[in-house]
Amino acid sequence: MKQENIMTLSFMSKSSNEAFARAAVAAFIAQLDPTLEEINDIKTAVSEAVTNAIVHGYGCPDGTVTVSCRLLAERSVEIAISDTGRGIQDIEKARQPLYSDSEDLDRAGMGFTVMEAFMDDINIISSPGKGTTVQLYKKLQSHAV
Repeated sequence: MKQENIMTLSFMSKSSNEAFARAAVAAFIAQLDPTLEEINDIKTAVSEAVTNAIVHGYGCPDGTVTVSCRLLAERSVEIAISDTGRGIQDIEKARQPLYSDSEDLDRAGMGFTVMEAFMDDINIISSPGKGTTVQLYKKLQSHAV
């Protein structure tokens, strides 16, 4: 069985750090030689999860977002995006398309829907007042020999 590889990074909950998180995860998973489509899918899902942590978890740059990425056996990737912010009152409601707890009318409420569309599985762990962790899973295509 192949040994896994892990990386973790933490940064301030500033929207300018979303691109940094996306690029860091893409660079880390590059060692698995993903297709361009796979890398773009993962980058999109990471962007959504990090943006949710920043906007809904904290709403200000005073918090910390942590991104962990594990490369697992058989070309699988697990990415966890965590905050220690507000948490989610009703996870099932938050997963519904067009739902948003934000007063900002520019927010479409499609974050979890987008993550689900681009990843094989997502898991949301949240506790009101304590924060949220979004776990993203993807199995990359096998390379033809």
